[in-house]
Amino acid sequence: MPDQHTLAEVERATQDRVQHLPLDFDASHALLSLYRAANAVRGRLTNSVLRPNDLTWTGFLVLWNLWIWNSMETREVAESVGISKGTLTGVAKTLGARGLIERIPSTVDRRLVNLELTAAGRELMERIYPEFNKTESAVVAAVKPTSLRTMTEALRTLVEVSEEE
Repeated sequence: MPDQHTLAEVERATQDRVQHLPLDFDASHALLSLYRAANAVRGRLTNSVLRPNDLTWTGFLVLWNLWIWNSMETREVAESVGISKGTLTGVAKTLGARGLIERIPSTVDRRLVNLELTAAGRELMERIYPEFNKTESAVVAAVKPTSLRTMTEALRTLVEVSEEE
């Protein structure tokens, strides 16, 4: 569901509310656009691809990571998806009950558990990822290829700067 206000309206209202503060409005507006874009794209992908396949956004991210990396320790999955280990436990139980992932105890440390896709999980990802990517392509279709590359480079920079510790 789209926000009831346009980005321009939100930017103006924000600037009106906090104009007396010493703020970097260009940074604020850029990241407001980033947040809004991320939420809009996530909503579109969820509604068009994930929900019809009975998946949540978080469940999809767990499956995608396991599909790409084959096997991951639960802590690594949680970090990669950006959720707590407790949240991952619930998501993994749901995906496991659907026969999409399995828990593999570590042979090195019995406290550790790896997650892996089952054959059904791999089949699901092979089936839905082309549809997911088709929607991704549709979302960026109005952006010129050179602008898309520039945007991608800028977003990579934001990720690198934000992940520095």
